[in-house]
Amino acid sequence: MNNTQTIVIHPYIKRSRGSKEILLEEAIKLVQAINLNCIDSSLVGIDSINPKTYLKSGYVVFLKQKVIDLNAELIFLNTNLSPIQQRNLEKATNCKIIDRTGLIIEIFGSRAKSNEGKLSVLLASLKFQKSRLVRSWTHLERQRGGAGFMGGPGEKQIESDRRQLTERINRLKIKINKIDKIRNIQRYRRIKNKIPIISLVGYTNSGKSTLFNLITKSKVLSKNMLFASLDSTIRNGYINGFNLNFIDTVGFIRDLPTTLIDSFKSTLNEIINSDLILHVRDISDSEYFDQKNEVLRILEEIGVQKDDERIIEVINKTDLVKNKINHHNSLSEKSVMISAVDGSGISELKNVIIKNLSKYNLIKFLQQQSYQV
Repeated sequence: MNNTQTIVIHPYIKRSRGSKEILLEEAIKLVQAINLNCIDSSLVGIDSINPKTYLKSGYVVFLKQKVIDLNAELIFLNTNLSPIQQRNLEKATNCKIIDRTGLIIEIFGSRAKSNEGKLSVLLASLKFQKSRLVRSWTHLERQRGGAGFMGGPGEKQIESDRRQLTERINRLKIKINKIDKIRNIQRYRRIKNKIPIISLVGYTNSGKSTLFNLITKSKVLSKNMLFASLDSTIRNGYINGFNLNFIDTVGFIRDLPTTLIDSFKSTLNEIINSDLILHVRDISDSEYFDQKNEVLRILEEIGVQKDDERIIEVINKTDLVKNKINHHNSLSEKSVMISAVDGSGISELKNVIIKNLSKYNLIKFLQQQSYQV
C-alpha cells in the first residue's frame, strides 16, 4: 500500500459539535502512518447518513469525477462503513474504499513485530473480514453441486468462506490462549516476587515510548507518528535504587475498533494487573482534554475505572508549550509535568512513583529484600 494515491475524506453530521478540522488532520496522519500518499483531503458535511452510500448521492457523483481527475487509487473515509455502504461506494466511484476500522487494522498489521502481536492483529483482521462477507463478489451467488447420491444444491460459496474464516479464527484463538498461559505464568512470577509493575498508557503519539526508553534505558521504536509502537514491551527500570517493572502498551485512539480491543485483551490485561498506571498525556496537542477522556473510556472498557487511585497523570511534552505554570495550577495533586525529550520533571515523577508505591508497602518489601542497585 506504500505511496498509494489516496483521497482523505472526513464526513460529519452538520448539526454535530466538535472540531472537524482536527479530526480531518488526524485522518491525514492515519493515512501517513502507513505511508499512503494523501493527494487530496476534504470535510464533507451531511444532513443525515445515507444507508446505501453513507454520503449523499450528489457528492458520490462528484467524488467519482475527482477520482478520475486526480488518478486516485484509494479513498479513505474517516468513519466506519457498513459492508453494503462500502460495496456501493466502490461500485459508484470505481475506486477502492477503506474505512476507519479497516485502516487502523492495516496500520496495526504493519507495526506488529512480536508473534503475539501478529496473531492478535490477524485475529482482528479475520473477524473484520467475516463481518464483510456480504460484499457481492461475483462468485458468492454460485453454488457448488452436492457430492455422491445426496445431490441437492450444495454449499453456497459465501457459507464456505464464512466457515473457513471461522475455522481460522478458532485456530488463532487456540494459539493466542497458549501464549496467554505463558503470559499468566510470567505475571504470576512477577507478582510472587513482588516487584512492582508500572504500565504506561496514553493516546497514540503522546510520548509513552520516549518516556519508557528514558526510564528503562531501552530502545523501543519512538517516532512522531500515530502507532509508532504496537507490541507491549516489559523492561526493568531502576528508580531511586529500586528495581521496578515497566510496561509500554499500545497507544489508544478515537473509535479504536472493538475487534482490536478484543484481540489485544491479553496484552491490555497487563494494565489491569499493574500496581501503578502512568497516563501519559500530550499537553501540546489541541485535543488534550478529549484525548484524556478517550483513554479513560477505553480503560473503563477493559476494567479500569477512571477514578482508580493507581492512575497518575504524566503531562508530557512541556518543552513544546509556554505558560507551563498556568497549566500546572490547573492540574490535580496526582499530576506531574515532564518532558521526556529534555528530561525536565523526571526526578519529580520518580519521587511520585516511589511515594505511591509506598502506599501498597511494596517499597518496604523491596527494602527488606535489598532489591537495590
